[in-house]
Amino acid sequence: MGDTDVFTQIVLSTFDSAKLGFDISIGLTGVLSLWLGLMKIGERAGLVALFARMASPVFSKLFPELPKDHPATGSIFMNFSANMLGLDNAATPIGLQAMQQLQALNPHRDRASNSMIMFLCINASGLTLVPITIMMYRAQFGAANPADVFLPILLTTFIATLVAIVSVCIMQKINLLQRNLLLFFGAMFLFIGGLMCLFRYMPKERVELYSTLFANMLLFTIICGFLIAGFVKKLNVYDAFIEGAKEGFQTAVKIVPYLVAIFLAIGVFRASGAMDFLIGGVRSLVTAAGWDVDFAGALPTMLMKPLSGSSSRGMMLDAMNTYGADSFVGRLSCVAQGSVDTVFYVAAVYYGSVAIRNTRYTVPCALVADLAGAIAAVIMTCLFFPDTI
Repeated sequence: MGDTDVFTQIVLSTFDSAKLGFDISIGLTGVLSLWLGLMKIGERAGLVALFARMASPVFSKLFPELPKDHPATGSIFMNFSANMLGLDNAATPIGLQAMQQLQALNPHRDRASNSMIMFLCINASGLTLVPITIMMYRAQFGAANPADVFLPILLTTFIATLVAIVSVCIMQKINLLQRNLLLFFGAMFLFIGGLMCLFRYMPKERVELYSTLFANMLLFTIICGFLIAGFVKKLNVYDAFIEGAKEGFQTAVKIVPYLVAIFLAIGVFRASGAMDFLIGGVRSLVTAAGWDVDFAGALPTMLMKPLSGSSSRGMMLDAMNTYGADSFVGRLSCVAQGSVDTVFYVAAVYYGSVAIRNTRYTVPCALVADLAGAIAAVIMTCLFFPDTI
């Protein structure tokens, strides 16, 4: 490709990236209006406060700046729960609601608070228990068992999330040996172990079915529960919903410039050839060190994941199409895609919604978690699928 072609590609990418950022923000408008409307009903009905009390023993340690039973605690709890179940359409609006509540407590309006950093880094670490979309894509590409990546993704995302929490705790000087935190991490280990046993001995063809059914039933229960609670409390459900929906629309408008800016930077980075240069450099270093380069085919997915979810998804699909869904590279790409989130996208959307400019150490801590997730993805894929190496 000549210099003229490179410059042409870069210029075209700026227009395409700007359009993509705007289209995504417009696409979020309806979802934000729906879920922030429901959240307003839940807040007035007292359900958010109930969730805050449930999460208080652990969250009071991870988020020591939050007042006891503050509504933000309930919103954070619901956001984490939605993320773990792969309910992205519900998780993002609730997360933006949590950021607005955290901003109300922030003494520095353009600087991220400690609670914001902890919240965003945990989000960016993936936090996925039910990788429904990954299993769906694997089925479309003819995988013999689309759900065989479930356990590797579960373990990898758990490691990435644990690294995110530990790294932020170190930066914020939070004592990790507190009783409530030790009990929480112990319970998480038991929960993950129980899920592993359940899905290991469950007929493989039923894993995807049960995961999807459970997630959808929970989502339906949340919607109905909020509406029923509003009627029981004799609220004007319609007015409460409209008030929250208006806030959702305003939030969607606020994040447009931030999304356009981040996608513009990513588009130029790819179109300039910098991504190909980076991948080639990593491959050369691995080869020079005498290590196995079987995972190199999954590098595009790993490297794009912190930058853009849609781009890394495209890289994953390309890897399955090129190498096969049941190949080592195909499976590794799926594990890497399903176990961590897009750091820069999450930061742009969440911080952009409350006009935070100084993100402090958010990105470094989140990238450390993503790096841990990438390394864990390689290890888990080797452990679970040794015959494909």
